[in-house]
Amino acid sequence: MRRVVVTGLGAITPLGNDTKSFWESLIAGKSGANLITKFDTTHFKTKFACEVKDFDASTYIDAKEMSRFDPVAMYSMGAAAQAVEDANLTENFDPDRVGVIWSSGIGGILTFQQEIAKFATGSGNPRFNPFFIPKMIPDISAGLISMRYNFRGPNYAPVAACASSTIAIAQAYIYIKHGIMDACVTGGSEMAITEGGIGGFNAMRALSERNEDFLTASRPFDATRDGFVMGEGACGLILEDLESAEKRGAKIYAEVIGSGLTADAHHLTAPHPEGLGALNVMKQAILEAKLDVSEIDYVNVHGTSTPVGDVAELKAIVNLFGSHAYHMNISSTKSMTGHLLGAAGAIEAIACIMAINHSMIPPTINHQVVDESIDSKLNLTLNQAQKKDIKTALSNTFGFGGHNASILFRKF
Repeated sequence: MRRVVVTGLGAITPLGNDTKSFWESLIAGKSGANLITKFDTTHFKTKFACEVKDFDASTYIDAKEMSRFDPVAMYSMGAAAQAVEDANLTENFDPDRVGVIWSSGIGGILTFQQEIAKFATGSGNPRFNPFFIPKMIPDISAGLISMRYNFRGPNYAPVAACASSTIAIAQAYIYIKHGIMDACVTGGSEMAITEGGIGGFNAMRALSERNEDFLTASRPFDATRDGFVMGEGACGLILEDLESAEKRGAKIYAEVIGSGLTADAHHLTAPHPEGLGALNVMKQAILEAKLDVSEIDYVNVHGTSTPVGDVAELKAIVNLFGSHAYHMNISSTKSMTGHLLGAAGAIEAIACIMAINHSMIPPTINHQVVDESIDSKLNLTLNQAQKKDIKTALSNTFGFGGHNASILFRKF
């Protein structure tokens, strides 16, 4: 089995449009929330989200091609381009041995919404944009990235709601580990801050409606939390065979040492109340890495700021880690980025990798009121970043449908 390392990072996020600015905002405890600018929210229950700011797609996409891209793919191309450049991935690689596994939970929902609206309000004739389908499908980012760089290895998009991009990273890790490819561009993107996205999640009562206090609305573990805050963006990682990375003198951010995939098999949208699926997926990742639970220093939790989800995940942590649960750090960076849905795993993987490299735990911000149902002895890294030597960091993501995924990183 080959060892797998991370040699490139890229980020288009609500906290900054490159890895450095994203990390600096994360450690500063900055909220990415703002009133929605993408559409008129007058008749919507939720009027805010964590939008990407000041993104210039023309930096990454030729102006003549722009009409062929949904915003979700524009974000993908930006994050992938940064990661490829960071890793210098185009030099001395067999393109047949480089894959692209890039996910999105929803895909081009804006394109879908616009095209159906035009049809519904038109003459009834099916006059759709010829790029309607390619702009909409969730796998198109993986295809576009491969075309841009002529990477001809495995190419697809795992779709598992909010666990999607963690699964993408895990699949890339497994393929490289088993010698199926030498390197992979992996990660995910999402842009669901649309009438359909916000309205749909409002109908499920999943989103916070704290419109008068939107900067602090994403408040995982707080007793007054009332739902998640929608986020958007894309993050990319370059995973590579260690021997290849060392041979070409690549910068190595971290090593990937374990992954886990499980199902709750419980409910359409709610997690198992005791966090059984969450416990099993973390256990899988740790067992694959051949570590003891006491060797985990930091868990970046799914922590969406929903009343049920936060409690279930923390129960799973206490049940799995035992007394060590009180000696490690836990935090939810969604308190700052919002929930990037299918891209959540990728942005949180980068948060873990940067935490390892900078020996700093990003905080869980906006915590004000203690929730008596949460174990008070847990170190949830509340409101302020904490300095800590981090050798191992575990990232959790869970999706509607009961999909659970974990990925484990180690200092190299």
